[in-house]
Amino acid sequence: MTRTRWVHRLFGLAALIIATASCGDVIRQDRSPVILIMNALAAQQGNKPGVFFSNLTSDVLTNVTTPAPCSPTSPCPTIFNDVGQVTLSLVLKNIGSPSAVTAPTTNNLVTITRYHVSYRRTDGRNTPGRDVPYPFDAGITGTVPVSGTFIMGFEIVRVVAKEESPLVQLVTSPTFISSICDVTFYGHDTVGNQVSVTGSINIEFGNFGDF
Repeated sequence: MTRTRWVHRLFGLAALIIATASCGDVIRQDRSPVILIMNALAAQQGNKPGVFFSNLTSDVLTNVTTPAPCSPTSPCPTIFNDVGQVTLSLVLKNIGSPSAVTAPTTNNLVTITRYHVSYRRTDGRNTPGRDVPYPFDAGITGTVPVSGTFIMGFEIVRVVAKEESPLVQLVTSPTFISSICDVTFYGHDTVGNQVSVTGSINIEFGNFGDF
């Protein structure tokens, strides 16, 4: 066998292995008999905890007046992260099919292990660090039951994002950045099948003042 033919066969074998691995991932992701559903996605300002909204106004800087040494006459400029809240549930696939699972079992429990957050703008200006904050991944753990809903909190805007471009420029600017935040949750059922779900929420970044 010539060296050229041997190299071609080697590359062909490598391509086959990669394709097979990719195909296996796809099959595994599609093998779970349940679908992960995002029932609701909400968020709240870090400087105003307690109320979640379907849209978020993210304040890039807050002048804190308490506790001491912060005061109304000498406020402390403070950056807060913003948090999200997601409601998840499960539904069975292929309902009505003769071969379909008719009732969920503990094998269908889904454990969420991580999530991914990214930002985009409707005007097409989507360069991270210039037009929108950088995307990020984070670990998270929670198990979605086979019936009912599961509510889980998570960080949707990090403190570090408000210290970086383009948000840090908003501290001294009257302008705002309107973005769509896409959040994807990843997990697996009890037997190891991979599942995921994505939802979106509008976020308006700016220095809104302390009122």
